[in-house]
Amino acid sequence: MGSLFSFINQTYPPKSHWTANDMPDLTGKVVIVTGGNSGIGKETCKALLSKNAKVYMAARSKAKAEAAISQLKEETGKEAILLQLDLANLAAVKRAAEEFKKHETKLDVLFNNGGIMAPPIEVLTDDGYDVQFGTNVLGHFYFTRLLIPLLLAGARESPDKKARVVNTSSSGAMFHPHIDWDTLAEGPARTKKGTQGLYMQSKYGNVVFAQELARKYGNEGIVSTSLNPGNIKTDLQRNLQGLTSAMVNLILQPVEMGAVTQLWAGTSPEGVDFNGKYLIPWARIGPMPYGAEDPVVGQKLWDWLEEQVKAV
Repeated sequence: MGSLFSFINQTYPPKSHWTANDMPDLTGKVVIVTGGNSGIGKETCKALLSKNAKVYMAARSKAKAEAAISQLKEETGKEAILLQLDLANLAAVKRAAEEFKKHETKLDVLFNNGGIMAPPIEVLTDDGYDVQFGTNVLGHFYFTRLLIPLLLAGARESPDKKARVVNTSSSGAMFHPHIDWDTLAEGPARTKKGTQGLYMQSKYGNVVFAQELARKYGNEGIVSTSLNPGNIKTDLQRNLQGLTSAMVNLILQPVEMGAVTQLWAGTSPEGVDFNGKYLIPWARIGPMPYGAEDPVVGQKLWDWLEEQVKAV
């Protein structure tokens, strides 16, 4: 019953008290937005550029990112920087982090925004993991982990002594409050769970990762949050079909609203106090998905993630 009430509250939120126009000037801030070439990520890049941030648009498709960068330049007069990033390939994640380090000595805000939803069940990452957990959780973990030194540098150089990592989850996280460890790679358990269950599991994983990051680095100046951006109409739903697609479309909100809560987390002055918080539409602190705060679960996930990337 609690999950249903929370879902309704987050699906039909009150009018936002905060908008992207309320962001402070971001001159001098270096920001990465994963999945920045479309949907919520693109709206996030647009808002950040309008406030003078130096924005790296991290995306898998060079052509799509270049088109998005060109469009945003026309709309804002500012130009984002392409950072090629394939979250479904751990070696590519490492190359992207190394490329970023060639150009920057600090990172102020990392928006772990990119993700995929409900692809065909047979699809795996290049490294053999379930493509949704591998992309949404493992890829973002590795990218974040490689950028920790630059985030710490960003915190040291910031007037408020904070850098921020904003992890985009979903309302689906509240409906799968656990991780089935035998479904994270190919096998009968994964197939049985189904692509929608695997999606919700990955979104729960985003929250658990954000919580563990908050525990490990909060005292060093990294503010880690996770959030439900709202039920937003984007390309994320492209793999949904039939009745599921029709039902989901009934509750979707305009893409512009999807960026509000994560921009609040990543840029607002009050956001420096959000470490370990879970945010909900629009720009509110909300109830954590059940069990995601458990440090035992967080450490188990962190250990599993570390094990997968140690040989990359």
